[in-house]
Amino acid sequence: MMAWFYLLVGAVFEIGWAIGLKLSEGFTDPLFSTLTVIGILISFSFFTKALTMFDIGTGYAIFTGIGAAGTAILGMTLLGDGGGPGKVFFIVLLIVGIIGLKMSDSSPTTEEVQHQEG
Repeated sequence: MMAWFYLLVGAVFEIGWAIGLKLSEGFTDPLFSTLTVIGILISFSFFTKALTMFDIGTGYAIFTGIGAAGTAILGMTLLGDGGGPGKVFFIVLLIVGIIGLKMSDSSPTTEEVQHQEG
């Protein structure tokens, strides 16, 4: 369960730092530049911790998928990024793919193995 917590927190911070990249205006805005770098550090700290308990392929796909979908949705809703039925369809398809990866990953996480052994 903690593996998913770490992965989700890391992905949420990935969304934050991706939006921060846009708001930092090419790292010319000191406030958003600083917040973006802090977000990157937090995001990768949680993601790294999650990868001690996840297969790399599944963990990375879910992490980047959540980040991409969340960033696209916030870009459309908060930053005025273009969006239409096609873009929304493929974001939904990405989310379905993330759920499919989660459901098809039958290998136990390190945390589950430790729980079974101990």
